[in-house]
Amino acid sequence: MPEFLSMLTPALFIFACCVTMLGGFVKGAVGFAMPLIMISGMGIFIAPELVVAGIIIPIVTTNFLQVARAGLGPARAALEEHWRYVLLVCIMILVAAQFVRRIPADTMFIVLGVPVVVLCLIQLVGWRPQITPRWRRPFEWVAGTLSGILGGLAGTWGPPTVLYLLALNTPRERQMAVQGVIYGLGSVMLLAGHLKSGILNAETWGFSAILVVPALIGMWLGFKLGDRFDQERFRRITLLVLIIAGANLIRRGVMG
Repeated sequence: MPEFLSMLTPALFIFACCVTMLGGFVKGAVGFAMPLIMISGMGIFIAPELVVAGIIIPIVTTNFLQVARAGLGPARAALEEHWRYVLLVCIMILVAAQFVRRIPADTMFIVLGVPVVVLCLIQLVGWRPQITPRWRRPFEWVAGTLSGILGGLAGTWGPPTVLYLLALNTPRERQMAVQGVIYGLGSVMLLAGHLKSGILNAETWGFSAILVVPALIGMWLGFKLGDRFDQERFRRITLLVLIIAGANLIRRGVMG
């Protein structure tokens, strides 16, 4: 019997698979939000450390699928242009991941919930930072550091990356390639960081590995069906649902 089944009831395991499939579907359809959906969804009933462990291998797998789909040529060009940001994200994910197990469970719910609510609200209202060429390099260092810390603690550095690219006025057709590189390399660092932190261990790695299956099924469905509905409306509905789920995580952290 897999070790992780001692930490979950069958109903919770099925619930985790359904949440992961939904996250994969949204990622395939609109290109973002799988970690946010998995964290805010599974966090309703499942312990924070197991939630963080569960998202790791699906994130690695789906992000590299996204890179492969975009093509290696655009990925190489994206890395050459944004290497400072990528470097800081990777370093800070490794560093921040080591602190997850030191955070009390109630505080961890807040750590997971606050970024979900704040980042989704920012995207929902359409706020877009503006950075002049003079401030680009300092902005890259600061943005990369903050995104990496958030990635190491909560497993999500996608929304800050989107804001970073918008601030630099990155053309929409290049954004997917850049995001693929940042998500792909960052997810490898997340895997390495939590192997070292102990979050991904003999008890939890099987849970994370099994969740790859519903993640890929959901992503495939998202690729197939994503063009059949109003993507902007779907994106806004997704963000609203995430805000509610994130607020519930914060409630659990505050009320204990």
